[in-house]
Amino acid sequence: MGQALGCIVVDQSTVAVKEHFGKFDNVLQPGCHCLPWCLGYQMAGKLSLRVNQLDVRCETKTKDNVFVNVVASIQYRALSEKAADAFYKLSNTKQQIQAYVFDVIRASVPKLLLDDVFVQKNDIAKGVEEELEKAMSGYGFEIVQTLIVDIEPDQHVKRSMNEINAAARMRVAANEKAEAEKILQIKRAEGEAESKYLSGLGIARQRQAIVDGLRDSVLAFSENVPGTSAKDVMDMVLVTQYFDTMKDIGASSKSSAVFIPHGPGAVKDIADQIRDGLLQAQGV
Repeated sequence: MGQALGCIVVDQSTVAVKEHFGKFDNVLQPGCHCLPWCLGYQMAGKLSLRVNQLDVRCETKTKDNVFVNVVASIQYRALSEKAADAFYKLSNTKQQIQAYVFDVIRASVPKLLLDDVFVQKNDIAKGVEEELEKAMSGYGFEIVQTLIVDIEPDQHVKRSMNEINAAARMRVAANEKAEAEKILQIKRAEGEAESKYLSGLGIARQRQAIVDGLRDSVLAFSENVPGTSAKDVMDMVLVTQYFDTMKDIGASSKSSAVFIPHGPGAVKDIADQIRDGLLQAQGV
């Protein structure tokens, strides 16, 4: 009804293009406008001023001959003051933007290695934005922002990269585990050395105490029993210890069998052997 009477309504964030007998006449802002069709006025179309987004997927090759899919997200809008250019100059805005994105990405990515593409994606996005801004401003469009949202290498390359990263992490883990085992072995060896050192000190002190006790016993017996020599006292002490040892071995239920000479003629030999061992320990 409104168009039949020559009235049109332009919505918010939208402009309308007015023509007079097929020639551009004016840009109508949001609101109600009168277009007397009988005088040759008509609305050629409407143009949205909202921000649009276009995702462009571009396949290209890196410097190290790896094919990747680069996904660029372009946010753009038409300028109100250049609405006539945006409406008349381009027949397909999306295809025009896509062509510029392909041109910039395929010119910049082949100069970079695959790892550098991931690192310098912001630089690639900036280059695309600058080229689009320079080209699309003449057509009445503003480039709001350009983002590189995804970089997808070939599946085989992606799998190889994951395997390389996994191998590197396993190598680091193996080195850490080997270092930990090395530290444990060192600490264990230090502990054993300290234990043996302390055990040696204990044995030495034990032998020294035995020698001191025997010496005191011999001296005391010689003083109390006249006519006995130190050798006689020592033989008696050793024989007494010998029989005490045999008694302890026989009394223990968990003792192993010990085969030693036990005849009366062997006592003197045992005493000599014990005496010689104690004297050698004292000398040590």
